[in-house]
Amino acid sequence: MKYYIIDSYCLITYFEKDKGFEKIIDFFDKATSNEIKLLMNIINWGEVYYIILREQSYEKADDFENNFQKLPIELVYPNISLIKKASGYKAFHSLSYADCIAAATSSIYKGFLITGDKEFNQLNKEIGIEWL
Repeated sequence: MKYYIIDSYCLITYFEKDKGFEKIIDFFDKATSNEIKLLMNIINWGEVYYIILREQSYEKADDFENNFQKLPIELVYPNISLIKKASGYKAFHSLSYADCIAAATSSIYKGFLITGDKEFNQLNKEIGIEWL
C-alpha cells in the first residue's frame, strides 16, 4: 500500500478551494477506493485548526473538525522515533517544527508528502514529495 501524507498546506488548499484542490480530491478518491492510504499527523491537524481559529472563529474551527472526520484521512500520533526524526530535520533545516513533523511522518511511513509549500524543497532529496 502506498502512503501519502497530508500537510497543513494541502488541507487548507482543499478547504479554501485554492489552486491544486482538484488534485487533492483525486487523492481522496483513491483513498476511498483503497488504492492508497492517506495519513496526517495530529500536530499538522492542530496547525490547520489554530489557523482557522486565528483567522476566522471557534465556530469555523469546529466546522473544520466536523468536516475533517468525513475525509478518508487517518490521523497519526507521534511517537519518540517520529519526534527524533522531526528534531533532526529542524536542527539542520530552516523549516517550522510542524513542517518537520509532516516530513518525519512521510519518512517514517516511507510515503510521499502532498504539499505546495516550497519550504519543503530543502528536503527534496530526503523525502518523497508530491507537489500540488
